Amino acid sequence: MWAARGLTAAVFALAGLIFVTSANAAKGTDLRSDSSLLKLSDLIRERSEKNGRLNDAAAAVRTDIDALAQRDDGSTEAEDAKLKALEKAAGTEKISGGSVSVTLDDAPPDATANPGYPEPQPNDLVIHQQDLQAVVNALWQGGARGIQVMDQRLISTSAVRCVGNTLILQGRVYSPPYKVTAVGDPDRLKRALNESSAIQNYLLYVKAYGLGWKVDEDRAVTLPGYSGTVDLHYARPVQ
Repeated sequence: MWAARGLTAAVFALAGLIFVTSANAAKGTDLRSDSSLLKLSDLIRERSEKNGRLNDAAAAVRTDIDALAQRDDGSTEAEDAKLKALEKAAGTEKISGGSVSVTLDDAPPDATANPGYPEPQPNDLVIHQQDLQAVVNALWQGGARGIQVMDQRLISTSAVRCVGNTLILQGRVYSPPYKVTAVGDPDRLKRALNESSAIQNYLLYVKAYGLGWKVDEDRAVTLPGYSGTVDLHYARPVQ
């Protein structure tokens, strides 16, 4: 009997310890609330806006540097022409010409399967990284001279990454719809889109569940030059 009473007392003591620990951890807050997630979302949005302002400032400084570089620095015309060609290849110079724009979007909130298709899973109704990457790859394959995703120019080190259906590009965050614009021969660009097997797979979901897909052509578009850092970063072994 005394052993049973002792065990009961131990159980109540342990329960009390758990309650006290939980109260200290919560500090009067609701442990189940999503406030921390909301704070994280606000932080991401704030950092994205800050990165946008920094990019604008960097673009202004780059303009000043370009103006100074146009002064006579003793370089030859051949050297100036070579530098100009390198700037265009690097994507830091604006380019103009005919273009093709592709817009991708999530399915409507109340989307259901069209006749003949299975009911969709949540992942079937949103844009994924591979969808955006397929469009970018096809446009490069079609001879694009420059590509812009949303309001940012792509360069050789640009990476199109998505977390869920949120795009993270060069330190900034975007939500759908996503617009990709490429300057080049519109006929070649559209043909490359049509010939991409990855895009053909995406179009099946467009037909089945109503994901957004729109291709526009424009004969006179100017893409701004990339204004962010062009430094290459790489890993070194720890000594």
